[in-house]
Amino acid sequence: MPRIGIIGGSGLEKLLQSSSHVRVGTPYGPAPLISIGYIGKEEIAFVPRHGPKHDLPPHKVNYRANMYGLKKLGAERIIATNAVGGINSEYAPGDICVPQDILDFTKSRAATYYDKEPVTHIDVSEPYCPELREHIVESAKILQNKVWANSILAATEGPRYETPAEIRMIQKLGGDIVGMTGAPEVFLARELELCYSTICFVSNRAAGMQQKLSAKEVMEVGADVMPRMNQIIEQTVEIIPKERKCACSRATDEARV
Repeated sequence: MPRIGIIGGSGLEKLLQSSSHVRVGTPYGPAPLISIGYIGKEEIAFVPRHGPKHDLPPHKVNYRANMYGLKKLGAERIIATNAVGGINSEYAPGDICVPQDILDFTKSRAATYYDKEPVTHIDVSEPYCPELREHIVESAKILQNKVWANSILAATEGPRYETPAEIRMIQKLGGDIVGMTGAPEVFLARELELCYSTICFVSNRAAGMQQKLSAKEVMEVGADVMPRMNQIIEQTVEIIPKERKCACSRATDEARV
């Protein structure tokens, strides 16, 4: 059973050696076809967030099924990847960021597993697993000189890009980067008592900070950055200890009314 899951764009499954595919049913609908393979000696489960053909827009991704499917397969730690726009003026396209906190501006997504009793209030004082974050940041610093290790990620609904006024608002609230897939993934992981952290790459400057935005630019920067992202994931998988010492596995202990 894979103890580590990876969530990202289609193409990341090429990281896996000797991979096969499984279909996992969940109470929230089927997860996309999940790849099971190895990075080094570690068995990994990979979920293509937007589907194997990248045909699901951010607001239509079945986040609950994706996360539940990984949990059902035995995953305890989840490494995600996100393409983001840079709001912080010091961030440039191609930069790597590891968020430590998140602003959630999504609107229509199923964002919890607790729609019914027991009423459950999950603590997200540290939204991202501190232990997993530490290993990702360590790996990024080993492989390259610059990594933004304490970014604040703003999650927006999409699929449109944000307006300049929205970006100015997020900037005033402390947001460094903005993307469409950061939430509710991080919160669902905590509800399932999974360790979750994400690696982001800046694909462009946010609205109002460059002349225009385009999906073409995002894809081009992504193609250039992805080899570095893959190396960070491989290095992180290599150094993650088997025992979890964080509080993520006890997230529901004092959460239920």
